[in-house]
Amino acid sequence: MNISILLPLIAYLCFVFGVAFYAYRKRQQGNFLSEYYVGGRSMSGFVLAMTISATYVGASSFIGGPGAAYKYGLGWVLLAMIQVPAVVLSLGILGKKFAIIARKTNSITINDMLFARYKSPVVVWLSSLALLLSFFAMIVVQFIGAGRLLETTLGISYTSAILIFAVTVGIYTFIGGFRAVVLTDTIQGLVMLVGTILLLGGVIYAAGGVENAINQLQSINPQLIEPYGIDERPLDLTFMASFWVLVCFGLIGLPSLAVRSMAYKDSKSLHNGMIIGTIVVAILMLGMHLSGALGRAVVPDLKVVDQVIPTLMLEVLPTVVAGIFLAAPMAAIMSSIDSMLIQSSSTMIKDLYLAIRPQAAKNESRIKFFSTLTTLLLTLFALILAFNPPDMLIWLNLLSLGGLESTFLWVIVLGLYWDKANATGAICSMIAGLVSYVLMASFGIKFFSFHTIVPALLIGLVGFLIGNLFGKKKD
Repeated sequence: MNISILLPLIAYLCFVFGVAFYAYRKRQQGNFLSEYYVGGRSMSGFVLAMTISATYVGASSFIGGPGAAYKYGLGWVLLAMIQVPAVVLSLGILGKKFAIIARKTNSITINDMLFARYKSPVVVWLSSLALLLSFFAMIVVQFIGAGRLLETTLGISYTSAILIFAVTVGIYTFIGGFRAVVLTDTIQGLVMLVGTILLLGGVIYAAGGVENAINQLQSINPQLIEPYGIDERPLDLTFMASFWVLVCFGLIGLPSLAVRSMAYKDSKSLHNGMIIGTIVVAILMLGMHLSGALGRAVVPDLKVVDQVIPTLMLEVLPTVVAGIFLAAPMAAIMSSIDSMLIQSSSTMIKDLYLAIRPQAAKNESRIKFFSTLTTLLLTLFALILAFNPPDMLIWLNLLSLGGLESTFLWVIVLGLYWDKANATGAICSMIAGLVSYVLMASFGIKFFSFHTIVPALLIGLVGFLIGNLFGKKKD
C-alpha cells in the first residue's frame, strides 16, 4: 500500500466527516424531514452551482468518460463538451417555477411535487419504482468507479477498495443528510477543479507538449485524432445527437438534479448558480476528457481503460501531490453517490412508508431511525452488487441515466408548463417511456442508429398526449 498517497486521502476524509458532523448539529435545530432531505432550502448561488455540478460530474465523468476518450480518441473530447449547457438547461427550465411550487405545496421530494401536481398515488408509485431501480444501478456505478480508483492508486485489492469507500460514504451521508451532502459537494467541487487543472497540466508536460502528444496518438492510430473517432465507435451525427439528448437535454428530467431546484435560497442564488455551474462543468469536462485522450501518449497500453485517470495521477504527478488530488475523482464519485443515497432514502421513507402510514410522521425519532437505516442498507446492497464490475463503466451509467430520463422528462416538464396535463397522461408517459427504453436497451433494438433514449422519449411523449385525451380534465 502506498502510504504517501494514503495519508493525504485520510486527512481529506477526516475533513469530510467534520462537515457531516457540523450538518448533523444543524439538523437538530429544525424539522428533521426538511433538514435531512432538502437542507432547509438555504443554498446560496455558489453552493447551488457546486452541488449541482458535483452531483452531475460523477464516476462516469472522472473515470468512465476519460476511459472512453483514452480508447476512442479526441473525438470523444468534443462529444463530452455537449454536456456544458446542462446546468443552464436544468436550472433555467425547472429552477424558479419548481422552487415556487415546492414552497407553496411544502414539497421536499420529487414525488411530493408529482403528487401535488397530478393528485394521483399511482404516479407516485410508478415514480418510486423507476427511481429506486435506476438510482440503485447508478449507485453501483459509483462504487465500481471508486473501487477502480483506489485499487490503482493505493495498490490494494478491488474488494478492499470498495469496502473502504462504502464505509466512508455511507457513514457521512447517514450522519449529515442533505446539508452534509451539499456542503461537501461545494468543497469537493473546488477540489475537483484544482485537481483537474493540475492533472491536465501534468499529462501535457509528461507527453512533451500537446503537439508531441498528438503525434504519439497518430502513430498509435490515426483515427484517434479524427473528430469522428475510430471505426469501432464512430461518432457520427446520429450518435452525437443521441448523446446530446442523453447527457444534456434529458437531464431536465433527472430527479437528483431537479431536487436541487427546491433547495436554493432566492432568485439571485438561482441566477448565480446557473453561471458558475456552467463554467465549472465546462472546465471539468474539458480537463478530464482531454487528460484521458492525451494520456494515451503517456501510458499507451492500459488493459482496463477505466484505470486511465488514477494511472496518470501516479505517472505524471509527484507522489504526495497525487495523494492530495486523489481527492478530486473521489470527490466526484462521493458527491454523486451521496445525492442518490439521500434521494433513494427519501423515496422509500417519505414517499412510500409515510404514504402507507401517515400517522408515523408524528413520531420523529422513528422517522430518523428508518431514514438513516435505509441509507445504510442501500449502501450495503450496492456494495454487494459492485463486487463483479463490467469492463467499461460508462455504458452502465448511460443505461441507468436513460431509464430515469425516459420516465420523468415529460412528466416534470409538461406538468410544470402545460395546464391541461393530467394524471392519466403522466402514467401513460412513465410506463411507455420506461418500458420501451428497457425493452429496446435489452434487445438491442435501434431506430436509424439513434441511441435508445431518443425513440424512448418520443414514445413517452406520444403516450402522454394520448393518455391525456382520456384522463380526467384538470380543474
